[in-house]
Amino acid sequence: MESEVIEHIAKDRFWPLPWPDRIDGAPRRTGVEIEFAGLSMRDAAEIVHSLWGGDISSSADDLKVAGTCVGDVIVERDTALTAEGIEGLLRSALGDLVPIEVVTPPLHPDTLPETDRLVLMLRQAGARGTRDSIAFGFGVHLNPEVVDTTADAILPTVRAYGLLEDWLRSADPIDPSRRLLPFVGPWPRGFVDLLASEAAEWALDDLTRSYLAQTPTRNRGLDLLPLLEYLAPESVRKALPEGQAKGGRPTWHYRLPGARIDEPDWTIAYEWNRWCIVERVAARAGLLDELSRGWQEHRAALTTLRGDWARHVEELLQGAEIWTG
Repeated sequence: MESEVIEHIAKDRFWPLPWPDRIDGAPRRTGVEIEFAGLSMRDAAEIVHSLWGGDISSSADDLKVAGTCVGDVIVERDTALTAEGIEGLLRSALGDLVPIEVVTPPLHPDTLPETDRLVLMLRQAGARGTRDSIAFGFGVHLNPEVVDTTADAILPTVRAYGLLEDWLRSADPIDPSRRLLPFVGPWPRGFVDLLASEAAEWALDDLTRSYLAQTPTRNRGLDLLPLLEYLAPESVRKALPEGQAKGGRPTWHYRLPGARIDEPDWTIAYEWNRWCIVERVAARAGLLDELSRGWQEHRAALTTLRGDWARHVEELLQGAEIWTG
């Protein structure tokens, strides 16, 4: 789908969030995770060190660059099979199919541009991204802190994401290698139905119960389980298979379906700004209500297709000039 809105999204600067601070007045910080191939863990750690300083130390599973100018940075292989003695076997058997992942600490908004400096250096060193091979199912994760842990602070963003997800996936289509994998599947339409019809009146218990009933998996573009586990740990742990609960934290876990690190025109800023659109819609109650009504009409019309909804969202976002803030 051709998207005028996408053409307006900045790639060279990070837009401010509509709610820039937490309820306690501190700036909202964001952790960033970047996956790629083509470099070793040591190569990546040395690049982090050359850019941000710090000291490199190793463990059985990862490398840590401690005390950098942005905090402690982890470099690891993105797999649950990196137990002692398995790393070399995995590398020889799977090679670049198991990506390297650089994980930053929560970053101050003023520090977020450093992530694109890192991307540039990784690219120059030969890092390979999602589109370099059909077998590369790499991604980027953004973890912005929530404003507050109340229903009023959380539900508008949940509703906005659910109503925008088809547009997000259509306006900048997912790479085929990522689409074939389960990592970032869309929220079920039945859950979006609830978001459009009744979620404006939900309490957090309603959100937790409905999400766990409809989509009790971490393999979503917006994975709510870390946030819900922080808010209702016992409910989440009971609903998931043993070992699936990874720990709660008061952040959004936005799992982007591509890491085009080797493409010169791709930036973390661009992906961040797409998340900003979600929050901008959440901050505009009238626009959010219009999207909710439109979704219900779309679902009630027997002749509509999922692609029709993405085009309708595009028209609404254009009319709202959502890129202006």
